[in-house]
Amino acid sequence: MSLDRYGRDISYLRISLTDKCNLRCIYCMPEEMTFRPREELLQDDEILRLVRIFADLGFSKIRLTGGEPTVRANVVDIVQQIVATPAIKTVAMTTNGLLLDRLAKPLAEAGLRRVNISIDTLESAKFRTVTRWGKLDDVWNGIAAAKEAGLEIKLNAVIVRGYNDQQDVVDLARLTLVHPWQVRFIEMMPFGDVSNFQQAGIVKEEELRHTIAERLGPLSVVDDGELDGEASLYRLEEAPGTLGFISSVTKPFCASCTRARLTADGRMRLCLLREKEVDLITPLRQGASNADLSDIIREGIWWKPWGHGLSKNMIPLNRVMSEIGG
Repeated sequence: MSLDRYGRDISYLRISLTDKCNLRCIYCMPEEMTFRPREELLQDDEILRLVRIFADLGFSKIRLTGGEPTVRANVVDIVQQIVATPAIKTVAMTTNGLLLDRLAKPLAEAGLRRVNISIDTLESAKFRTVTRWGKLDDVWNGIAAAKEAGLEIKLNAVIVRGYNDQQDVVDLARLTLVHPWQVRFIEMMPFGDVSNFQQAGIVKEEELRHTIAERLGPLSVVDDGELDGEASLYRLEEAPGTLGFISSVTKPFCASCTRARLTADGRMRLCLLREKEVDLITPLRQGASNADLSDIIREGIWWKPWGHGLSKNMIPLNRVMSEIGG
């Protein structure tokens, strides 16, 4: 068990496999993004060694993120070896879905159980605008492949005011009337040199629920309001799927946070919206033992902050989202 100073049991690790991505979403990174050289990122054996150390410290849930995790070489083998790590109970992935048409089946066979697929709109032209490069049909092919492979599916939509906060939200919510999926509406979070745009684009949960209810009918609370991870859940009448609302900025869920993040360049980040990080890659490459690394991780977790400082205009500027991992 890894406890922080507030008594929270930190047991959920989000690992960024790469800072690279095959899209350039407007809320995530500049179009002319420069990525780190491969040698500056954690290598396969380094990731797996750290996973074993985190598992020994009580971490049992792993989510693989990016950038875009499916562009990482050997991603299927990495999943298989993480799944085989004693004490790891769940391995999931957040992806844009573009490569799932060929990777969903081997990933499922390797032991992946769930994919959160990013899809911010069902309108092809708008999807191209938001992602700058993407084709909506490629995402749908990936969703179909994930369904065929038996993976549990959640759909993630980052909502940006003026882009996809009206009809797009309704169209996405309507999917839950015919599919047993969770469609999650994510509040945009400010990072780095695109933070001004991100702050201006925030749409609150109450506004989204009103927009959906006005068009599709009333929403009922699921599980008496208990969070599913970070999402508050609602359901449209007789819908097999659910609607999740993730409001990290305006309704932070710090009291129930159990997460730590491992960036692609080997830093442990204790809060998504705080700049403080713990360097693991340097001691790892300088010959630190597993016990040494375990002590560094445990000490870092103890000082995990309670929450973000956005209300005091403390915006994390040292990274954009793709460099942290969602």
